[in-house]
Amino acid sequence: MAVVIGVTGLAFEARIAADLHTEAICGGDGSTLAASLASAVAEDCSGLISFGVAGGLSPDLPAGACIVASTIISETIQLSTDRNWSQALLRLIPDSIFGPIAGVTTVAMHTEAKRSLHMSMGALAVDNESHVAASVAAAHGLPMTAVRVIMDPAGRQLPAAALAAVRANGTIDLAALVRAIMKRPSELPMLLRTGLDALFGFAALLRCRQLLGPGLGLPSLQACEPEPSSSIVYSECSLDERNLRRPRYAISQACSDGRERSGVR
Repeated sequence: MAVVIGVTGLAFEARIAADLHTEAICGGDGSTLAASLASAVAEDCSGLISFGVAGGLSPDLPAGACIVASTIISETIQLSTDRNWSQALLRLIPDSIFGPIAGVTTVAMHTEAKRSLHMSMGALAVDNESHVAASVAAAHGLPMTAVRVIMDPAGRQLPAAALAAVRANGTIDLAALVRAIMKRPSELPMLLRTGLDALFGFAALLRCRQLLGPGLGLPSLQACEPEPSSSIVYSECSLDERNLRRPRYAISQACSDGRERSGVR
């Protein structure tokens, strides 16, 4: 039975995060993430962890750098992460960096926006889910932490085509990516550079997941052996399951009118 809620923004992050002890909730565009988390923690939940890639805010961090959050900061909150869980993550990921992560509602595309967030919040990285997870955890008295890997460093601008390829449910729309490139062919060099950064980020994320073990490093589960089964919840009900078929995973889809669980083999 899952006891940890893994909070992600993209479908591939959810597939990486989920295991027997972890229910991965993919926030997508974030419109229903808070409601999905509130529903999930009402059941059997021992803690929440924000997991996935992030934008770099500190100019010293390259693509692939791993951040364990000390604090989650947004315009409305500043919440410390669970000390025991975070310290366990730092031990499990030897080269990880301990520091604040910013949560925002829109993607920080431009270097100026990243610089402004770094200066105003002092955060090392930014994502769109950690502040939501932290708020829900605080409201329910649950431990929370975050592990985020830098995909686009502070000095990199994200091309508009990269954002156009992400559906509201967190899956990737390759046709939309091609259309965006055709509209803005000048972005192709930037997109290729972003793709290279993404390869470093994805490889580092997979490595972190392997190091964390069952339950994404929750200390009480570290004596357990990893299991092949997993549970993934999507906070959008417009999921195209053809993009999500992977062997040995059970995928559960959360719709606005309730949860519909299905096994995908």
